[in-house]
Amino acid sequence: MPENFNHPDLFPPAPCDSHSLMLICYSNLNSRLHYSSMNKTLAIITLFLLGLPPLHPMQIKAADVFDMDAIRDPSTLDIEVLQDWRTVAGPIVTRQKLVTINVGEIWPGQDYRLPVRMVVPSDRRARGFHLTGGNSPRNLERETRPRGIDLQLLQGGVGLVMTVVQEPGSYGEPELSGRSEALFAKSLDPHYKIQYWAWPATLMRAITTAYAETDHFEKGKVAVTGGSKNGASPSMAIIHDDRMTALHASVSPIWDSPLRLCDPKAWDRHLAEGGQQRGFSGGHFGPNFNRRAMDAGHSWEELQNFAKEISDQVFISRNLPALRNRGVEMLFHPGTHDMVAYDIAWGGRHHPSIPLYLGANSGHGKKGHEKMERDQQNKAALLLHHFFPDSVSESFLAPPTMKTKINNQKLTVTVRFAPGSGDESGRIWWMNDRARDGSPRYLNELIPRENTKEMDFDSENGVWTAEIMIDSDASRIDLFSNHRKTIKYRGNSYPTYLSSPYTRIEL
Repeated sequence: MPENFNHPDLFPPAPCDSHSLMLICYSNLNSRLHYSSMNKTLAIITLFLLGLPPLHPMQIKAADVFDMDAIRDPSTLDIEVLQDWRTVAGPIVTRQKLVTINVGEIWPGQDYRLPVRMVVPSDRRARGFHLTGGNSPRNLERETRPRGIDLQLLQGGVGLVMTVVQEPGSYGEPELSGRSEALFAKSLDPHYKIQYWAWPATLMRAITTAYAETDHFEKGKVAVTGGSKNGASPSMAIIHDDRMTALHASVSPIWDSPLRLCDPKAWDRHLAEGGQQRGFSGGHFGPNFNRRAMDAGHSWEELQNFAKEISDQVFISRNLPALRNRGVEMLFHPGTHDMVAYDIAWGGRHHPSIPLYLGANSGHGKKGHEKMERDQQNKAALLLHHFFPDSVSESFLAPPTMKTKINNQKLTVTVRFAPGSGDESGRIWWMNDRARDGSPRYLNELIPRENTKEMDFDSENGVWTAEIMIDSDASRIDLFSNHRKTIKYRGNSYPTYLSSPYTRIEL
C-alpha cells in the first residue's frame, strides 16, 4: 500500500515523539512524480538506523495517486515535435501540431511517452477543447479532417486534443503492460498500474501540453469523452483535475459497490453464482486483479485495505458534491449488461441522482435490444450544450424519481420529472429474476424482446405511468425507464435520452 507522505493527519503538532519523527522520515522520502518501491526501501533503512519501529500497515494512509503540481508543470513534458504547427485543409481549415510527451515515470527509470495531436481553428486561438484518448499512435500520425460534432466545435472556436489511452500492447509495447501488472501485483502501489495512474495522467498531461501552446489555446472549458478505458480514465482524472469541466463516459465504472470494495459477503454470493468464471466482473475499477495479487502474497484484508484507501480518488460516486460545486456536467452510459459496469442494480439503489442513459441490453460486445433508442445523440448534445449554452435551446433532463406499487399481481410504475423539464416520451423495460450483479447470468441473460412498452403520460399529475403484469413464478423484478428530450442547436435537433434509476423489487 502506498504511503501518504503529505497527509496532515500524520503530523500531530506536539509532542514530537519517536513515532512523529518516524512519520517525518517517511515524508522526506517523497518523490515528485512517483512513490516508488525505492522510497519505501530507503524509509525502512532510515527507520532501522534511527532505531525506530516500522509502521503497521493500518497506520499508513493512502497517498495521492497524482501529484497535481507535477501534472500541471509543462517544463517536465520533455516535448518532441513530430509535426510542427501547420495549416490543414478540410471541411474547415485548421492548424494542427503533433508531439510526443513524457507523462512521467511509471516506475523508476521507465518513462511513459505518448503522442498528442492538437487541432485549432486556422483564424484564431481555440478557447478550451474536446479531449479524447480513444486514438492510436498510428492514427495520430495522420492529419485530422474533423467531421460531425468535432467540426461543429471547431466552427464555434473550440479546439481538439487527441492522445492515446490504450493498452501498450496494442501499439507494440506488451512488455510495458506485463511489467506494470507484475509490479502492481507485488506492491499494490497504484502508480505501477496503468489503469490507475498512466491512463488518467495521460489525459491530464495532454491538457498541460495544450495550454502550454499559448499562441494557439486560451483557457476555457475542457470536455472529455470516451468509452471503456476511455470512460474510466477521465472519470478518475476529473476528480483530481479541475481543468476538466465535462464528462461523457460509456461502459465504465461509476460507483463503489461492495464487490469493488472486496466485501466478503458480496464476494461469497458472487462466487456462488459463478463469478469466478468472468475475469472482468468483480474488479475494483475494471479487470479483476484479486487473484494475481493474492498469488503474489497479499491477503484478502490487504485487498480490502487497498480498495478502501484508494476509492475516494477513483469513483465519481464518492466525489459528487465537489464535482457539482465545480459545475461539472456529467452523463454516463454504463450499459445494462456490461462486464466492467456490472453493478447497475446496486448503483440505482444507492446513487439515483447520477445521470445515466441505460441502453437496453447494451455493453461491451452487445448489440442492444431491438427497441433500444437508436436515434439518441447524447454525446453531441452534451458537448454543444457545454461549450455553447447560449446557442442551445434546452438543458438536459435531470434524473426523475420512480415509485412502484403492487396490487393483485399487477405492478404500477410512476415516473416523475421536475415540473417544466420538457420530457417528451417514456418507455419502460423489465426483467424477472435477474441474477446478482457481476455474475455470468447477469451479463448474459438479456431483457426479453417482449419486456418493454411505451408509458402513458398523465397530464393532470405530470407523471409517466405503466402497468406490468407480474409473473406468478417471479421472485423479483428489475426495471427502468428511458425518456426523450429534444435539444436544438442552430436549427438542428438532437434527441437525448435519460433513464430513471435502475430499480430492483423483491416480490
